[in-house]
Amino acid sequence: MYTAQPKNMLIMNILEILKKHSDEEHRLNQKEIIDLLDREYEMKVDRKAIKRNLMNLLDFGYELEYTETIRTNKKGEQEALYSDWYLVRDFTDAELRLLIDSLLFSKHIPYSQCKELIEKLEGLSNKYFKAKVKHIRNLPEKMPNNKQIFYVIEILDEAISKGKKVEFCYNDFGTDKKLHPRMSSNGKPRRYIINPYQMAATNGRYYLIANYDKYDNISHYRVDRISDIVILDEPSKKQKDLSETINLPKHMAEHIYMFSGENARVAMRIEKFLVGDVIDWFGKDVIFHNETETSVDVSVAANLKAMRYWAMQYANHVEVLRPEKLREEIKGDLLAAVEKYGDE
Repeated sequence: MYTAQPKNMLIMNILEILKKHSDEEHRLNQKEIIDLLDREYEMKVDRKAIKRNLMNLLDFGYELEYTETIRTNKKGEQEALYSDWYLVRDFTDAELRLLIDSLLFSKHIPYSQCKELIEKLEGLSNKYFKAKVKHIRNLPEKMPNNKQIFYVIEILDEAISKGKKVEFCYNDFGTDKKLHPRMSSNGKPRRYIINPYQMAATNGRYYLIANYDKYDNISHYRVDRISDIVILDEPSKKQKDLSETINLPKHMAEHIYMFSGENARVAMRIEKFLVGDVIDWFGKDVIFHNETETSVDVSVAANLKAMRYWAMQYANHVEVLRPEKLREEIKGDLLAAVEKYGDE
């Protein structure tokens, strides 16, 4: 049994009880708060002390909800009674679940850190919410193992804010399922000097949108593949000095797989059931025309490498019309695939 709490801790203990035990569906009256103080903190207090401290919490700016009723006491005087107390939280349970699900669907956060973040989010609600999401603790450990990711994000954020270049190693997975740095011709890990501009999440991954210092175009780097990062004293190259500018919403819509390279207007004919998928991938700036009962022509601005990959996924239902070069590349990919699966 632990030492009884000092009386000056009463208001903090009441607040903790409200955090842990209350919500709109689980409201507490003053007697229940008294019982919880006795059971969990070994504090014996009367109703007047409870009411006084609850009112103090309101005065301090805590958002508490309660029910007020007016009754006539034995002296014939009217007095207010307060009951059904609960703490209004910064996040609803639905919002917390959305945040937790976004962590679960993320492919760039290591398992142990993902689990730790989920536990912190759970702590923003009460015991009832924790019971609803307890199965999350049974996640299989399939997440990437770059333990530096949060440090990398912190350094990149600082470098972008200060307009500084960064230097880092960039890694690939080997058949041993571990990350290994890309190597230079001298057999040492290759160091990349990069001008960082934005970080963005797409397809469950976190990407750095940047410029490789040797060139004047935009390139992308998986944040979870970056390691051994340092900020350099040298200022970043100005975006206006690059061959392309970054309009983030437009950039993300055009680079659906975050490939670098040439962008162009792509025309294709799709089966109509894919209209929703096209909007999901490319946004609402797509242009539809020549609609029939079963098909519609689409014009999108896209990265050509990404478009080649995307069109192969939907090859049974999509025909790329222009540019001609892209059409021929996809035709070549399809013929190569047929050859692989053809009869010997």
